[in-house]
Amino acid sequence: MKDRFKRMLSISPFKIGFIVVILTIFLFLINNPFFYFMELKTLDLRLLSRGIRSPGTETVIAAIDEKSLTELGRWPWSRSTIAKLVDTLKENGARAVGFDVVFAEPDENSSLMQLSEISREIKSIGAVDPRIRKLIDEKKKEADTDTILAKSIKRAGNVTLGYFFYTIQRDIGHLSKNEIEETAENISDFKYQLVRYIGKPYKNPVMKAFAVAPNIGLLSKVAENAGYFNAFPDVDGTNRWSPLVARFGDSFYPSLSIAVLEQYKDWPMLSVVIADYGIERIEMGDIAIPTDEAGRIFINYLGPTGTFPHYSVTDIIHGRLEKDIFKDKIVLLGATATGIFDLRVTPFSPVFPGIEIHATVIDNILHQNFIRRPGWTAIIDIFAIIFLGLISVPVLSRVKAVTGLLFTLVLVVVYVFINRYVFIGYNLWLNLVYPVFTMLVVYVGITVYRYITEEREKKKIRGTFQYYLSGPVIEEMLKDPSKLKLGGEKKDLSVLFSDIRGFTTISEKLSPEDLVHLLNEYLTVMTDLVFKNGGLLDKYMGDAVMAVFGAPLDESDHPMRSCRTALGMMEELRKLQKKWVDEGQPVLDIGIGINTGDMVVGNMGSKMRFDYTVMGDNVNLGSRLEGINKEYGTNIVISEYTYERVKDSFFCRELDSVRVKGKLLPARIYELLGEKKDSEKREGYIKTFEEGLANYKQGLWDDAILSFKRVLEIHPGDYPSEMYIERCENLKQNPPEDGWDGVYTMTKK
Repeated sequence: MKDRFKRMLSISPFKIGFIVVILTIFLFLINNPFFYFMELKTLDLRLLSRGIRSPGTETVIAAIDEKSLTELGRWPWSRSTIAKLVDTLKENGARAVGFDVVFAEPDENSSLMQLSEISREIKSIGAVDPRIRKLIDEKKKEADTDTILAKSIKRAGNVTLGYFFYTIQRDIGHLSKNEIEETAENISDFKYQLVRYIGKPYKNPVMKAFAVAPNIGLLSKVAENAGYFNAFPDVDGTNRWSPLVARFGDSFYPSLSIAVLEQYKDWPMLSVVIADYGIERIEMGDIAIPTDEAGRIFINYLGPTGTFPHYSVTDIIHGRLEKDIFKDKIVLLGATATGIFDLRVTPFSPVFPGIEIHATVIDNILHQNFIRRPGWTAIIDIFAIIFLGLISVPVLSRVKAVTGLLFTLVLVVVYVFINRYVFIGYNLWLNLVYPVFTMLVVYVGITVYRYITEEREKKKIRGTFQYYLSGPVIEEMLKDPSKLKLGGEKKDLSVLFSDIRGFTTISEKLSPEDLVHLLNEYLTVMTDLVFKNGGLLDKYMGDAVMAVFGAPLDESDHPMRSCRTALGMMEELRKLQKKWVDEGQPVLDIGIGINTGDMVVGNMGSKMRFDYTVMGDNVNLGSRLEGINKEYGTNIVISEYTYERVKDSFFCRELDSVRVKGKLLPARIYELLGEKKDSEKREGYIKTFEEGLANYKQGLWDDAILSFKRVLEIHPGDYPSEMYIERCENLKQNPPEDGWDGVYTMTKK
């Protein structure tokens, strides 16, 4: 049985391959962010390697380009200029016009302001020739560009306006609730017509909007349709996805691409289909648009900038183009000029007009030219990981490293070409990164294993004692070498855990050199205290310290030693804090947890490397007690088992009865305050605190609150009292449903 167990634990090439495959499948199933990002990059390469493809002829772009800015003036133009564009496109037979711009504010027209001022002056004069009044009124109508544009849009009857949503809640701080509701009215008629559920949704990953920046009401009322044009690049800044659905309030709204298409397709039934995991698809008449669960489609880019026909707005307005060039077309108005900053990053170009992204999405939907990734492709991906990961094991375990590398590279190249062929030929997205990663890691793992086992024969452990961090351990082992084996013995011990609070935040503010210096200074003082009180420094865990008292040498007073060490740590820490303040260094604070009880102590690890350490539930409880300090605003928390052994020598107060994470039975916890000789300055408020705690455990919330408030009068700033007042107030408002046992359940470690 022992030999069989050894064989099970031994490493072999097949086990390496199997472990790598299992690990890769796990990363695949949890959708590891790094690998997902790398997969997107390889998808960009597949798009580029496919080359440029011609779009359909339905969509063209009316470009706000440098030429238009030169001839028509800087952007934004007067609304009367936009009105001329709308009229011209209508005259030239455009079927649908989409605006990738928003008219969120009334037009700033200086002529209208001047005429209004003149009109007010005339009224103040009194009798004026009626012809002058009439002339001024006519000029005002001509200068009211918002009305001019509204009339033009109404006449055309083919305009879809664009707007954008606020999708980050902090961005709407300047808006009142009434303003949010009023602006929402401007898009209330432009929702998805039908929302169908084919399951009971348990999550809703759809883009959520908190407010909207719509077009002014005058324009919204006359527009045929409207859609949002928010863009959400991936972490590398590349725009790969187009969100076709947004949730605002209780309604779902379409993107600008969908809204323009809805008008172009002569208003087919537009519906969003929601499954239990999110969006299943979007249906537009007879077109089914596959999306991910968030309602996004992966944009199937056809080429770089200029893939779709661009026509300068100034050329359109001035009639320089053939009249039938826009007949029955979708015309999208948007900026392509660099100075207007509507430029995006895409797989084909780092400078790509946002309006052409809308054109691409429209073309993808019209021609159903989608990059598809149905659910069953995950099965193919997992099969590729398993097959490619294990097929190379027999070869790599027999050939030399160079030959194995060549074999692995050939396997990788073959799979890459197969993957690319499926992508280009069928628009099917199969995962590339995970299978390739599996092949490479299997090669590295088996090669390293063979190097270790074949090139170097490890000698048996020598100098094992150097791994023990205290002198007494070495002496104990020298007395009994038989202890140099796996396993251990059960002993009554005390364990101490200490940890620096907010260490991550502090470390971000310091250079590596300063951080190491600060940490070394702190750990040196803490370690000296452990050794001074006869403890064993079990290990450092980053900024945390774990110490054991009562092993390997038997010490019956180990609970006293652990408490004395904890108080000494706090005393020395206060000295260090003063020194750090004087030096302008960050000030560290710590939490300490102590528990006493039976633990397994001995050499634990592997045959090649093991450490003298402790294990068991009582060790875990000590670790939990260190973390509990954050909940109660304390520095040293001990268990009831330690308290019973030190209560005659140390002054403590009971904090609570808690059920820590990972344990079912509750435990009483105490705050270690000092030695008995220093108890007089604390006895007054501690007695009142204990009265409050007793009332709390009996469910007498009001009496408990009064007691804790008296504690704060005696000892201002007592955090446990403040916490209990808040907890009692919450329990008054939300009484326990299943009775009250006075036990608080910790939800965090």
